Amino acid sequence: MFRLWGRLVHKNHTLKDMVVCDDTSETRTHKIFRGLNSICDAWNLAVPIWLDSNITDFKRHSKTKFRQDNWIEEIEFDFLEIQVIEED
Repeated sequence: MFRLWGRLVHKNHTLKDMVVCDDTSETRTHKIFRGLNSICDAWNLAVPIWLDSNITDFKRHSKTKFRQDNWIEEIEFDFLEIQVIEED
C-alpha cells in the first residue's frame, strides 16, 4: 500500500489534511503525481509546479513543501506539504 499525506498550513496551523492511498502497480512517481492531483482536486487547488528544490527535497526526505513560488495565482495559505507515509 502506498500512502501520501497532504496538508495545508497557514501561520503554523494545519488548515486541512488528507491521506491518499494507492494500491495500483504503477511506479512510485506515477503514484506521487496521482496523489498530488487527488489532493489538489479535493481542495479545489491548481496543481503546483515542481521546482528543482522540491525535487531535491522529495528525493532526500520523501517530503516537500509547495510555497507561493510553486503557483501562478495567489494562495491563501503558507504552504502545501506532501509526504510519503507508507510504501509497498
